[in-house]
Amino acid sequence: MNGWFANVDWGDIGQACVDTLLMLGGSLLLTIALGLPLGVLLYLTADKQIAQNKLANGVLGVVINVLRSIPFVILLIVMIPLTVALVGTSLGVAGAIPPLVVGAAPFYARLVEGALREVDRTTIEAVQAMGTSTWRLITRALIPEALPGLIAGATITAVALVSFTAMAGVVGAGGLGDLAIRFGYQRFQTDVMVVTVVLLVLLVQAIQLIGDRLARHFTRR
Repeated sequence: MNGWFANVDWGDIGQACVDTLLMLGGSLLLTIALGLPLGVLLYLTADKQIAQNKLANGVLGVVINVLRSIPFVILLIVMIPLTVALVGTSLGVAGAIPPLVVGAAPFYARLVEGALREVDRTTIEAVQAMGTSTWRLITRALIPEALPGLIAGATITAVALVSFTAMAGVVGAGGLGDLAIRFGYQRFQTDVMVVTVVLLVLLVQAIQLIGDRLARHFTRR
């Protein structure tokens, strides 16, 4: 068994797993915190919605589409000056989180907008007929009704972030992707590559399982 994984340093693997989870957890929380309000704004300012505003919706849509269209590896490099200004470094876990958030938040915002569009129009009209404020409409009707879709969107985003954290290894962000690039690819250590890929696959499976269960739990029957 040891001969099969002669190049694998399990201590490095363990630290890489911790780094990957830290990058994933931190960036996912910030992505939801930023992407959720952006998605709500996209929905509310769209045609025939309560805060219809074609200019605001158009500008916000263009910004989100531009950010979504930039390949993540390029975004990592382009954002290095901003990342250094924000967190003091472009390396390690801290240096990876800003580009991860910028890359994932627009993606999640579109998923949020789609989930809100699935909310039954009669439910919204009933709440509006009660003279409720926009804030209460969002927090008492839209988000609760769309919660399964929002969770499903967060699950999809988390899976995308796993692949982003792997790509972040290109600029020395640490984590499993960094090990795969430095040892598995650059030093031709196939066993290291196999271990990192298997761990990333298991992580994605765990995220999907948890996300599916949460979405089913909050689905109103």
